[in-house]
Amino acid sequence: MKLVTFELTTQLGKQPRLGAMIDDDQIVDLNSAYALHLSETQGQSAAYQSAEAILPSDMIQYFERGERSRKAAQVSLERLDGTNSTGIRGEQIVYSADQVELLAPFPRPASLRDFGVFKTHMDAAALITGKEISPEWFKLPNYYRGSTSPASIAGHEAPVTWPNYTDKLDFELEWGVYIGKEGKNISVEDAPNYIGGYTIYNDISARDIQFRHMTLALGPAKGKDFDNSNIMGPCLATPDEIDDPYNLRMIARVNGEVWADGNTSDMYYTFAEMISFVSQSETLCVGDFLGSGTVGKGCGWELDRWIQPGDVIELEVEGIGLLRNQIEEKSANPAAWQEKQ
Repeated sequence: MKLVTFELTTQLGKQPRLGAMIDDDQIVDLNSAYALHLSETQGQSAAYQSAEAILPSDMIQYFERGERSRKAAQVSLERLDGTNSTGIRGEQIVYSADQVELLAPFPRPASLRDFGVFKTHMDAAALITGKEISPEWFKLPNYYRGSTSPASIAGHEAPVTWPNYTDKLDFELEWGVYIGKEGKNISVEDAPNYIGGYTIYNDISARDIQFRHMTLALGPAKGKDFDNSNIMGPCLATPDEIDDPYNLRMIARVNGEVWADGNTSDMYYTFAEMISFVSQSETLCVGDFLGSGTVGKGCGWELDRWIQPGDVIELEVEGIGLLRNQIEEKSANPAAWQEKQ
């Protein structure tokens, strides 16, 4: 399945819902669809109560309920035959993609760790900076902790904020996994069983200040921490959707022009190895996100080409879909904070 979190505008305000993406252009409200299925054997009120308990409208709760929720979602999709697109209370069940707003699959991931596992990207960084790849890179998967503030997490078609303190904004063509069940001290062999699904990740970066921060050895800081800087979507593709996760084409387009064309086969570490490494003496939770880092040539910095306000960025990963976002205009207001002299 391709699972999504989509947002509806109701009389009570915006409401996030768990859905399934069908043919990349239709969204099924899984909770309402399952209530419709249950209504055949239960009363209307009981059907909604049971549906909320078995197949909740929240991504984290869905995975926490495990196999029972997964089977209920599958039954819900099989129950729909194209003629029953409204629920037992008359609510809409099936939406076209342009009727809803797609949020990040987990709008509030439990944590965000971004690795750097594409050697082609590391080779390019070494060439640009004149520094050799550390021997430790070949022994240990390395990562930094990114922001999981609700303001920093965004989804498909969300505008990309241009921070008021940078002149060099960049995209990064990445993908990643969400943890689907809690675990600790996980072996590499068992780690694939903890993958809830895959998604595309655009790690928006303010390069000028990022590289200054990184000379201080504490991470990218404001180089990556700003509103809508962690863009994920358009869906979470469950593992059964992906035949071979380490042979997927990855493409980045800017205004329709291909800027990057890579493959997941270039990953030095697998997600199983990353999961096992992180989980040693540390519990991984449902909704934790592990990013791959940038594929080779998958950012403007490597290409010495820079995105501009108004540009449309499209990231595509085979088997998952296409993540599209447009760059906002630069703020006319200068940064309120000024560095010390």
